[in-house]
Amino acid sequence: MTFAELAQRRLSVRDYLTQPIEEQKIERILDAARLAPSANNFQPWRFVVVTSEKGREAIIKSYPRDWIKPVPLFLLVCGNRNESWKRKSDDKDHLDIDLGIVIEHICLAATEEELGSCIVCNFDTALCRAFFNLPEAIEPAAIIPIGYPTNPDIFTNSLKKRKSISEVVLRESF
Repeated sequence: MTFAELAQRRLSVRDYLTQPIEEQKIERILDAARLAPSANNFQPWRFVVVTSEKGREAIIKSYPRDWIKPVPLFLLVCGNRNESWKRKSDDKDHLDIDLGIVIEHICLAATEEELGSCIVCNFDTALCRAFFNLPEAIEPAAIIPIGYPTNPDIFTNSLKKRKSISEVVLRESF
């Protein structure tokens, strides 16, 4: 599959089977995340892999939506502001940019494995911090549910609603 095809197939899935994910697929997704670029190559991310019933219950409690209940795997994507690169000219912290890149690597890798994913940012971070024993410097940024979609054709039968190129691209100046 070409990158263009992969980008076209990647979408937010909100309807999952309870079917467990093979460990080899999980490892390939995590390796794709590990290989993501970051500002100054600082790699300020950590991933909490959640598959246990108790861990899954904590994730579901932090984001109480019915659609995530059957999900067999959650990745809690965290960042460390003490490790992120800050631009010298204005002290801009690039942690959120780095995490955005790594999160999309995870979602694209999941798509390549015929697994659905969704980026969840609206969750109870304090609950996750406490349950997963996150150190003070580690910030929970997103939960990525990953699993087999109930409809495997979703990757090829879903239309993406996107602005046209002319609406988002400017040449030389705003």
